[in-house]
This record gives sequence, structure tokens and C-alpha cells, in this order.
Amino acid sequence: MDLANYLASRRKLVEEALEKVVPPPGAFPSIIHEAMRYSLFAGGKRLRPILVLAAGEAVGCPADKLLPAACAVELLHTYSLIHDDLPSMDNDDYRRGRLTCHKVYGEAIAILAGDALLTAAFGVLAEEVQVGCSPEATLAAIRELALAAGSQGLVGGQVVDLLSEGGSPEAELVEYIHRHKTGSLIRACVRIGGLLGEATQDELERLTRYGEDIGLAFQIIDDLLDIEGEFYYTGKATGSDAKKQKLTYPACFGIEKSRQVARELVDRAASTVEELGEKAWPLKAIAHYIVERKS
Repeated sequence: MDLANYLASRRKLVEEALEKVVPPPGAFPSIIHEAMRYSLFAGGKRLRPILVLAAGEAVGCPADKLLPAACAVELLHTYSLIHDDLPSMDNDDYRRGRLTCHKVYGEAIAILAGDALLTAAFGVLAEEVQVGCSPEATLAAIRELALAAGSQGLVGGQVVDLLSEGGSPEAELVEYIHRHKTGSLIRACVRIGGLLGEATQDELERLTRYGEDIGLAFQIIDDLLDIEGEFYYTGKATGSDAKKQKLTYPACFGIEKSRQVARELVDRAASTVEELGEKAWPLKAIAHYIVERKS
């Protein structure tokens, strides 16, 4: 199976599972469920849930056993996008090629839709016990996601990102933002797959280093796409980082140096999981896909 087919097959598994874990649009109060589903099913690569599956598969765990966790990280990721787009945050009008949640449902409902998705994520993740994962592994996965999403992870990165707008480029600060606002959840996805797959200590350490490297590379490429990308592919306005004077890798290091760093990170990530054997080929392929993507 090549990467395109692997991504398509795993995306299909995730989409089908997501349909089962959120209330239908008509469930009362319908507006909140419509708003949740509007953003959750707006498309997207589903890269984060696929990383949960790929990491678990790399240590011998079947994909269907990992689906609650895959759904959980996508619920949490979607919440973060809804809140990130709000007028008080990045104030974006488009996401994945269509109007952002608050532009359609209003700011209050968008905030509550994000809250509901975030809350649901942990309930869904707890269901790993129901599909055969041990209580210990499930608890470890819940803790992993909570740490990645909180003030020392995604939220902390968002705070520093907001406070740094308009400031002078600082390499240490931009790396903190990228490793927390984006990288922490990607790292957690890979670790959660490993934890639920009962990876050995060596396997989990390799998955962790892999997740850290691709997480940083992913956001560096996002920075570059904001400069060089096209709305047709990215599904959102480009050039917004410069307008808001965001602290980005290109702002600190320039375009070519940023691209070089991203390539070095994914090369190292692919090498790190080499020892996991043939089952880790999707992880290696996904690493290289990250620097080649257009969205």
C-alpha cells in the first residue's frame, strides 16, 4: 500500500468513527450540535488521528482498537481551530475553504461548540477500555492528551503566540510557540498510539522523538504556506501572519533556512523510527509528506 492509499483508508475509518461519537445535528439543542458538526466535518487531512493509528500500528496494535483515541484527538483539534479563529484570537474568516464557525453561528455558539468538542474528547478517549485497552494504558493516554492541551501545551503556546505579536523575532520564543501551540498535540498523538499499543520503553522514546520533530516541522511548513501557499489548497487566507506581525520561523530565519530546518527535522524523524521495522513505514512516509504538502 502506498501513502495515498494508506491515508485514504485511515481517513475513512476516522470519518466513520467520528459520525458515531457526536450527536446528530437534530439532537436538542440542535444549534450546538450543528455548529460542532459544521467544523468537525469541514474536511481536512485528519493527520492527527491518523498519526495515532500509525503509531499504534507501528508497535503491533490494530487500527480499530485505536479509533476512540483517534476520534478524541480530532475532537480536541477541531475545538482548538474554532477557538483559534475567534475575533479575540486570530480573527480568521475562513478555515478549510469555508467560513469559520463564528462567522456562521456567531461568537457565543462557536465558543460553546469548541467547549463541547473539548469536553467530548476525554469522554471518547475513556472508551478505549471498552475496546480492549487496559485501564492503565487508557489512563496514561488521557493524561497525555490533557497535558498536551493545557497551559503547558497547546494553550500555553497560544498565549505566547498572542503576546508575541508585533515583537522582534526571537528564535527561542518562536520555537517555544511552535513546539507547544502545534507540536504538543502532534507529539501526544504519536505517544497515545504507542501507549495504547503497549509500546516498550525504547519504542515509546523513539515515537516521542519522532513526534517532537514532525510537530515542529509541521508548523514551520505552515509558516511557509502562509507566505507561499494558495487559498485553493490551504482553504484559508494567506499572508495573515505578516499582517498580524506574528512570530514565525521565516520571520526569524528566512524562507530558505526555514525550509532546510523542516527537511532536516523530518529526515531525522524518519530515521528515528527506522528501528521499529516495516510496520513503521507509514510514519516515515508521513514525515516526508509533511514537508511536501500544499495545505
